[in-house]
Amino acid sequence: MAVPTLKDLLAEGVSGRGVLVRSDFNVPLDDEGAITDPGRILASLPTLRALIEADAKVIITAHLGRPKGEPDPKFSLAPVAARLSEELGRNVQLAGDVVGSDALARAEGLTDGDVLLLENIRFDPRETSKDEAERAKLAAALVELVGDDGAFVSDGFGVVHRKQASVYDVAKLLPHYAGDLVAAEVDVLSKLTEEVRRPYAVVLGGSKVSDKLGVIEALAPKVDTLVIGGGMAFTFLAAQGHSVGTSLLQEDQIDVCKDLLERFGDVIHLPVDVVVADRFAADAEANTVAADAIPDGWMGLDIGPESVKRFAAVLGGAETIFWNGPSGVFEFEKFSAGTKGVAEAIAATTGRGAFTVVGGGDSAAAVRVLGLPDSDFSHISTGGGASLEYLEGKELPGLTVLEA
Repeated sequence: MAVPTLKDLLAEGVSGRGVLVRSDFNVPLDDEGAITDPGRILASLPTLRALIEADAKVIITAHLGRPKGEPDPKFSLAPVAARLSEELGRNVQLAGDVVGSDALARAEGLTDGDVLLLENIRFDPRETSKDEAERAKLAAALVELVGDDGAFVSDGFGVVHRKQASVYDVAKLLPHYAGDLVAAEVDVLSKLTEEVRRPYAVVLGGSKVSDKLGVIEALAPKVDTLVIGGGMAFTFLAAQGHSVGTSLLQEDQIDVCKDLLERFGDVIHLPVDVVVADRFAADAEANTVAADAIPDGWMGLDIGPESVKRFAAVLGGAETIFWNGPSGVFEFEKFSAGTKGVAEAIAATTGRGAFTVVGGGDSAAAVRVLGLPDSDFSHISTGGGASLEYLEGKELPGLTVLEA
């Protein structure tokens, strides 16, 4: 990626300058508002520490959840500010608004090495507006916080596929640079699209086939193995003529799956057995059945042990693996064995030198929920949707604007 980087900005000097950093702090919270997976926060630390140590006045913008363009206490970045303070070993102020009077006052009061986190950027409807003029107004207000000699560092890879004010429009108004996290993500993903070490295997899961069609179409002709699990597998099983009971099924995608199986059946691997439940609940009754023998009234919530064995066998010889999407409802312990088994099979290839990438989102959450160390994989991405769109070959606005 031929864009200026954080290293370039630091070489120019940031002491006493305001630097606006777009981070991705869209972390999961429990019912009490506590952070359950701080992965994205931890991934942001190298860029933030570098700027702090260089005496920049750091102003961070980020989002959390899907507030509807107005303040919502349950989506406040207060837990993030507290965790950042703990990790950075200094007080991280949280502005009471996005670009309002409190944010302005706090920004004006910053001294060298201080850190200010603005409140959830999506509390302002202009952030996600389709109206370029509206987004530009918010971008201009963000620029005002860092001043005329300010700079912008894009460090939230999970949002670079969005044309939003704090990701795209602000980069048109300030000298802009790719942060360490964004630069590292692009470097890793380029290894999955350019000179790939073969055999190359892709493991896809998650609920909907429609969410992954683009990446299947883009990668199926290029990979040696395409393993499909999760809820999306049931639409493929239906395309083979099997009954799937009350399992998740996208009937409008059955013909699409038939076509994919006809064209790429030599590389696509589907579950041969599934763990079925009488209802969608952590304490549901569960049985393991053949993939072509799901009983009426039962739903598949995980792949079975035979599928794990077969998937592990086809992945065993891979030199490059990209994994996106869990194999089952890993949040329920009874239905987590499939995802854990596939993850462990991928991890085993890392141990013998394969290049393994976990494609963010639920896959990254599963790694941590299931207790697998991050070091079991070559790279764990912070951006699920952005990773998929990059691999599909789509233009990512938050990256292309950095090249301008």
